[in-house]
Amino acid sequence: MSSPSLPNFSDITAAADRLRGVAVRTPLLSNYYLDQSTGRSIWLKAESLQHTGSFKFRGAYNRLCQLSPDERERGVIAWSSGNHAQGVALAAAMLGIRARIVMPADAPDIKRTNTRALGAEIVSYDRYTEDRELISRELARRDGAIIVPSYDDPHIIAGQGTMALELFQDCPTPLDALLVCTSGGGLLAGAALAAGGLSPKTALFSVEPEGFDDHAKSFGQGRRVSNDAAVNSLCDALLAPTPGELTFAINQSRLAGGLVVTDTEVQSAMAFAFERLRLVLEPGGAVALAAVLAGKVAPNYQHIAVVLSGGNVDPVIFHESCRNGSEQSR
Repeated sequence: MSSPSLPNFSDITAAADRLRGVAVRTPLLSNYYLDQSTGRSIWLKAESLQHTGSFKFRGAYNRLCQLSPDERERGVIAWSSGNHAQGVALAAAMLGIRARIVMPADAPDIKRTNTRALGAEIVSYDRYTEDRELISRELARRDGAIIVPSYDDPHIIAGQGTMALELFQDCPTPLDALLVCTSGGGLLAGAALAAGGLSPKTALFSVEPEGFDDHAKSFGQGRRVSNDAAVNSLCDALLAPTPGELTFAINQSRLAGGLVVTDTEVQSAMAFAFERLRLVLEPGGAVALAAVLAGKVAPNYQHIAVVLSGGNVDPVIFHESCRNGSEQSR
């Protein structure tokens, strides 16, 4: 079977047309304290305020709304730890499509509860002993359902790219750099395509949690590499084992580099977002902000945009993270 063709900038603009009036055009924020404390001009794209609490709805709706009547009748299957699950569930509910989501049994309760509330069926699996893709493909083979990947799909990538399209359209000044929370690379690839069309001089950086920095390592080696299966991270939304095939093909030649943050730095960023920005961020949604606050960005980048990619966090984890983050910053 041939690989799907890579999306381009025109696919991003077409996705924006499909999402107009459906997705939230999330705000681009600035904060005086953040600018003063970093000595830079920082712009924050608050995708935590998107439908279902993350950017994932964009790609899911762009994929599902293009299904044929026969494909819609067969239903869809996706695998996700929570954010893609909720995006697919909502898009499917809007379009009248049956959705099943293969989710790890240890996914945050809030993500499982919200996915069910949107009408999707959950198929649980053990992320340490079972393969979610094999489970999904067997279900699809059995009854003909359509698989909706979380990142390695041209329609998903194009939909995610509408985030950056809005960002570049709304930002009042040229940007030196754009920092993107990264797992499989779909949001990053969409941002790369949008930057190529609207702001080609902006340096693009992936940001990943320590131990799951497969993009940073892959860019350095010039090939896709995998993370150590034995490691773990607080950032449950960013645990993809390796960059996607399509996403890496797009990102490899377009990125300025990969940044890596620790769970401790992520907790500090979550506390900062709550205390100074009045925003709730999940750990994976805070990694790009963490990179700025921890001084991971070279000083020559003075005008920076940061993607706050999600806010779906268990209340207990949020409380503990903010408490720890506040104590660390004292």
